[in-house]
Amino acid sequence: MDIRIIKNPSGEKLDEMGVFDWPIWEKEISVFPWHYDQRETCYILEGEAAVVPEDGLPVKFGAGDLVIFPANMDCIWKITKAVRKHYNFG
Repeated sequence: MDIRIIKNPSGEKLDEMGVFDWPIWEKEISVFPWHYDQRETCYILEGEAAVVPEDGLPVKFGAGDLVIFPANMDCIWKITKAVRKHYNFG
């Protein structure tokens, strides 16, 4: 299970995906476990974090990144700078 990061996607790509119509999620600096029942695509507006998949290496991302998390993944979120993101499941 790979986490995919697209660095600085074009505004055209984000508009095409409808990213700015997606809900927003915010979280302070913290560490917590998470399970993805389904695929999540998110666009990081602010902050920095690393996600450590179970039996995997940390994947770091931050503001300006489009991140795709696979379905059925267990991981640990490590937020080092408060995160604000648009997100979409499915």
